[in-house]
Amino acid sequence: MSRIGKLPITIPAGVTVEVANNVVTVKGPKATLTQEYSKNVTVEVKDGAVHVTRNDETTDSNAKQGLYRQLIHNMVTGVKDGFKKSLTIKGVGYKLNKQGKKLVMNLGFSHPVEFEEVEGITFEVPDNNTIIVCGADKQLVGEIAAKLKAIRPVEPYHGYGLHYTGERVIQKAGKSAGKKKK
Repeated sequence: MSRIGKLPITIPAGVTVEVANNVVTVKGPKATLTQEYSKNVTVEVKDGAVHVTRNDETTDSNAKQGLYRQLIHNMVTGVKDGFKKSLTIKGVGYKLNKQGKKLVMNLGFSHPVEFEEVEGITFEVPDNNTIIVCGADKQLVGEIAAKLKAIRPVEPYHGYGLHYTGERVIQKAGKSAGKKKK
């Protein structure tokens, strides 16, 4: 039995949820998101909440009930408040700035790397070493943050590169110079 799937999703003020033809549409102040769902589950809006129930007792239906409940919950949260992922740059001479809808990064390559904003995603640059990826779609925010991180992965000896803010970067010891041989 899915414990997550049984929980109702309360609809906050300013957000509307519509269900029609196996598609859930969530509209809010930040965006409008849609999600198609499986025929193994039923989605209903009643009493100011969204309820996801399964149609049979198979393991697949049980898993899909929890999955679609959480996807709809993320949509409701995203259109109301939005999601953010923060990345930090570490490295000698590494810096970034925003030019219009473009993110221009100097990451130790022979040329600056440019990254365009995608529809539904915005970049915030509070300082020269921090990028904040903002958007209403949680999956898209995570995907764009992962693509940015993949441009310059963290180097294991000094920790240079792009990493999530607060992520623990494990560094290797390196060579021990000046050992005397016997």
